[in-house]
Amino acid sequence: MSLRQLVVLGTASQVPTKYRNHNGYLLLWDGQGVLFDPGEGTQRQMTRAGVSATQIHRICLTHFHGDHCLGLPGVLQRISLDEVPHPVSVHFPQSGRAYFDRLRRASIYLDKSDIRPVPHDVDGPVHVDDTLVVHTAKLEHTAPAWGYRLEEPDGWTVDADAARAAGVVGRAVGELKRDGEVRVDGRTVRLADVATPRAGQKVAFLMDTRPCAAAETLAADVDLLICESTFLQEDEREAHEYGHMTAADAGRLAAAAGARRLVLTHFSQRYPLDAPFLEQAGRFHDDVVAATDLLRVDVPGRRSA
Repeated sequence: MSLRQLVVLGTASQVPTKYRNHNGYLLLWDGQGVLFDPGEGTQRQMTRAGVSATQIHRICLTHFHGDHCLGLPGVLQRISLDEVPHPVSVHFPQSGRAYFDRLRRASIYLDKSDIRPVPHDVDGPVHVDDTLVVHTAKLEHTAPAWGYRLEEPDGWTVDADAARAAGVVGRAVGELKRDGEVRVDGRTVRLADVATPRAGQKVAFLMDTRPCAAAETLAADVDLLICESTFLQEDEREAHEYGHMTAADAGRLAAAAGARRLVLTHFSQRYPLDAPFLEQAGRFHDDVVAATDLLRVDVPGRRSA
């Protein structure tokens, strides 16, 4: 059975607290895992959350401020220690290549891993395969920062009864899905004859940015939006000055973009409670989650056709 779920490993911005670890988010996507912005303590948080290095297939760094990347050396060394059998791609801004190289070799260890750096410096797709497309776009922060958007390609849902009635059975079903049509008893059966269009699921990850057009583009029509909300609305001027969003900004963004579920995170240490974030974002969007460390959030089920 497929699993599409966000595992929250940390929710603090800049300074961790007694209750909030530095950033870290593992998106479980069927049999793959995408780790976003591993801050300090991510390796331990993974243990507490019951997830392993073997579940990581891809790492996405938004930028190189310490609360978003200082856990990377430990995670990479754990991937080696556990002898993760598959390659792990690491996406990051090209402008931070020197920082990545330092973090990659931050200390002595026997490296048995297959780590594949994938720096980027233009908006657009940075990974494409049959099951997942990863897009990135430059945001507006005090350092070069990029957001990510993960998309499942659109597809079709085959009606088993209709396919059977059309004579499409066994291997012919796979051929129909692959090629869009199949010959059966001298007839051509097309996907549209026995299937309905299925929109792919989408997730966006936005950290450390003030409201901007790129954030709107990445968040458009996603099923799950993981969004920074470092400040509350009363501190909006300071938030925007330092390249951050408020909870209200995140709520407005989610509503305008048509995002289905909004996850707030990256909270400043000045705010001890989650309730004000929920209240302020909830004025604009009706499905809001204030992330807490070790929380698991399901990607909403598919939209009806």
